Amino acid sequence: MARIKNIDLPKDKRIVIALTYIQGIGKSTASKICKDAKVSEDIKTKDLSSEQVNKLREEVDKYPVGGDLRREKDRSIKNLMEIGCYRGMRHRKGLPVRGQRTRTNCHNSKAAGKRKVVANKKK
Repeated sequence: MARIKNIDLPKDKRIVIALTYIQGIGKSTASKICKDAKVSEDIKTKDLSSEQVNKLREEVDKYPVGGDLRREKDRSIKNLMEIGCYRGMRHRKGLPVRGQRTRTNCHNSKAAGKRKVVANKKK
């Protein structure tokens, strides 16, 4: 069984699909990793040799994945909040950041514990 970045890759899947089980690696990145490591995309994970697994590990190490990716993302959001830009303020308030409407949608992000019901309110 191949284990890369503390993730057990599924045995019965093609390696290009199995690599997507690692957070931060999608299909295009997985195919690029396979090409750079000179491993066929059609080979199953259980059929990999230890040499091929080592090549894949070396290629995956070049990308930010897993915990490193999470830390980097959290650090950039924290930086936005510190400098006080618009996106940082939206993150701080728990509102949608990327221009979505808030009048009728986003109840989950907007009302996290703050929503109060007003009885007999009519529009």
